[in-house]
Amino acid sequence: MVILGHGLGATREMRLDAFAERFAQAGIAALAFTYRHFGDSSGKPRQLLSIRRQLADWDAAIDFVKGRRDIDGTKVAVWGSSFGGGHSITVASRHPELKAAVAQCPFTDGLASTVALGPLASLKVLPLVARDCLSMITRREPAMIPLAGLPGSLALMNAPDALPGYQALLPPGTTFRNEVAARVAPTIMAYRPGRSVKTIAYPILFCISDTDTVTPPEQTERYARTAPRGEIKHYDAGHFEFYLGEPFEQLVSDQIEFLTRHLLPAGARS
Repeated sequence: MVILGHGLGATREMRLDAFAERFAQAGIAALAFTYRHFGDSSGKPRQLLSIRRQLADWDAAIDFVKGRRDIDGTKVAVWGSSFGGGHSITVASRHPELKAAVAQCPFTDGLASTVALGPLASLKVLPLVARDCLSMITRREPAMIPLAGLPGSLALMNAPDALPGYQALLPPGTTFRNEVAARVAPTIMAYRPGRSVKTIAYPILFCISDTDTVTPPEQTERYARTAPRGEIKHYDAGHFEFYLGEPFEQLVSDQIEFLTRHLLPAGARS
């Protein structure tokens, strides 16, 4: 069994289902979920990103699959992409009973990502953060900030491929909203899941985009090399290209090989 969680503000319909389907076809049961406050999951206010609550959602998903009689609860892996890739690292470090983990173009260091975004862009976010914190105190609707925007615009991500990258993942009728409560910005900057990589004793696969504009690949590589049983694969594809076309085919093939090796008995491997 592999549990899949997505990136910043994204929902499971944004190509997590494609990965899950391919894993299932390879004989690996898969569960893709959407974090609370987003998409068709419950939770108010809407579009609130809490790292603590999202990690609790991972814990709940793990408990759920372990409680199923039709699942071997001793052979569970976690799979995360982008911000969810950072979560998969954190979750793996907290759950030594798991068998494997996959971190795809993972967010590993908030400080490094902030530097990549640029100090001026980070400063532009502060007034919105203050306004949203005030709305929390006064119990008003959150002040929102776009998740992805055009270069130079006010957004958590404004690399040239960020906005079109998100838009390319949207299926018809999606529940995705390109905004999040601004109060999360400081916690993202302070979140450094890569630091816990060295504590993960079981196999973890790092799929790194060599042209990543969102999660600096050099920093990811440095953290990945501290994993006792880490495996590293590099791809000549952008952060948002991992979900579609040839990059997707290569990624999912490599991930299936890794997951079958560590989750399925030798006799069940194709």
